[in-house]
Amino acid sequence: MKVVVAHNRYREAIPSGENVMVDTEIAQLTAAGVEVVPFQRASDSIGDLPLAEKALLPLSPVFGHSAQRDLGELLARERPDVLHLHNPYPLLSPWVIRTAHKHGVPVVQTVHNYRQVCSSGLYFRDGHNCHDCRGKALGWPAIQHKCYRGSAAQSALMATTLAVHRPTWKSVDRFIALTDQIAAHLNDYGIPDDRIVIKPNGLPDPGAPDPLGDGFLYAARLSPEKGLALLLDAWQRHPVGALGRLTIAGDGELRPLAEQAAAARADVSYVGALDRAGMTAARRAASVIVAVPTWNDVLPTVILEAMASGRPVLGTAVGGIPYLLGGDAGWAVAPEPAALAAALPRARAEAASRAPAARDRYLRMFHPDVLVKRLIEIYAGLRTTS
Repeated sequence: MKVVVAHNRYREAIPSGENVMVDTEIAQLTAAGVEVVPFQRASDSIGDLPLAEKALLPLSPVFGHSAQRDLGELLARERPDVLHLHNPYPLLSPWVIRTAHKHGVPVVQTVHNYRQVCSSGLYFRDGHNCHDCRGKALGWPAIQHKCYRGSAAQSALMATTLAVHRPTWKSVDRFIALTDQIAAHLNDYGIPDDRIVIKPNGLPDPGAPDPLGDGFLYAARLSPEKGLALLLDAWQRHPVGALGRLTIAGDGELRPLAEQAAAARADVSYVGALDRAGMTAARRAASVIVAVPTWNDVLPTVILEAMASGRPVLGTAVGGIPYLLGGDAGWAVAPEPAALAAALPRARAEAASRAPAARDRYLRMFHPDVLVKRLIEIYAGLRTTS
């Protein structure tokens, strides 16, 4: 079987779980004997584009001329069984779906966010969940609120792109929804159940878990929707030292908030952004991983990493988190300070009893042996019917 994997890579300066998952999935498919032909563009390359291509860059989300030309040549040469699309913006464009179909190649798309409808992809703005563009022919609210990259002009372009490509998206042969929440989003968009498959991302098995450490680890991009302010509000409702130690890892616009918390309390540490080895060590030192976004986060990688390492997760009951935890791999609570504050001592007390269930859920639901087999079955089903 031969599969073209199409993905516009996010900027390396902004850590992207989606980039990591695409790379991981390519490696897993290759190991399983699938011939993978990557077709990728990188947002980091925009500054190096020739002047002629830069001049056309504003139109790339709509059409992406050079991407369609190159993809057409690749498809004619490689004659793949399936094209698997991840992120098309800004350099690929959803038009790659039409290009694939022109060459008789069925298309699978993994839906990592809500960008069929929402210009930012988050359903979140100005500190709260937002669905103002849902059901509209053109996302005027996104333009009004500068939802895409803080620019009215770029938001207008993205909103126009989403409107133009509504028929394009609806022509995708099979959507892979990472969680039940994404499946519901696609249903709301008009995609029937028989074209949606729920298949989460998975991570390589790190091996048998180390014994639990002590304390809580929060590791995320330090931006408002990731819930750092919520966590610190809940943490401050307990006396210093009552819950053990809270370690905060990551970087972003809320870094001053993390630094202030660490300076104010002896039981809070801020360690900055960590590399892969640093994150592994931080997880090993903790007993509970905290993932408390306030937006409908689709599938936080930090939760998969926690369960694979045998660490239970204290999360908010938003987005895909309840699906990931499944009721036994941790605790999902309302995204409110009082609810989270009440859950913190319970999580500390029950961590040891929940840890085996977290590891077991990873093995049953998110291990590569399970998910790669499922993905190949999805490809094979399309190849049979195309």
